Amino acid sequence: MTQPDAVMIFAAGFGTRMGALTADRPKPLISVAGRPLIDHALDLAQSVKPRRIVVNTHYKAEVLHEHLKSHGVLVSHEADQILDTGGGLKNARPLLDSDCVFTLNPDVAWKGPNPLTTLLSCWNAHDMDALLLCVPTSRAIGRIGGGDFSADIQARISRGGDLVYTGAQIVKPALLDRISEPVFSLNTLWDLLINEGRAAAAEYPGTWCDVGRPDGIVRAEHMLGNVDV
Repeated sequence: MTQPDAVMIFAAGFGTRMGALTADRPKPLISVAGRPLIDHALDLAQSVKPRRIVVNTHYKAEVLHEHLKSHGVLVSHEADQILDTGGGLKNARPLLDSDCVFTLNPDVAWKGPNPLTTLLSCWNAHDMDALLLCVPTSRAIGRIGGGDFSADIQARISRGGDLVYTGAQIVKPALLDRISEPVFSLNTLWDLLINEGRAAAAEYPGTWCDVGRPDGIVRAEHMLGNVDV
């Protein structure tokens, strides 16, 4: 299968940058524009009509599980320890049951087209093993510091540059078997693929906001309301 037909939403994190807001709930249940972050992410995922949507959980999992009951998703619960993005995706592979998948971080906001649709329009399974959706720093609201990547004329990425990773990608999860540790970041896989010329970037044409800290909520709501920050 060369086209992604499953979506992984990362929702297991502790949300420590949110401070007191995550004392009684996981970060994906913090509201932006009147709705929990996880619901915004589920809207994006459901609109591409995947065969499966999987959400991983760990911190305050019981609260998130209750919220997800009516959403028709599968849950990959990391009961013993949080596995980070790479380990979490590897752990969820049996539930995803797909050769290539979308992954999505819920703690961001988007103004523009569906990021998953943008990724799909640029995906080429023959030439790529991972396609990261990026945005220039000039359209990355709330970004602290510079970019993460740069891309050449063929869209292949390297570390450093003006492109910020937005938290959305298409990736072939079987490649995670190359990494033996149970807990690891997706950065570990990306570095392998960058060295092999198999990691690429697609540029998001809209505006993106980091909602990882409390001030990100206000910034995101201003962005979505078309009010300058």
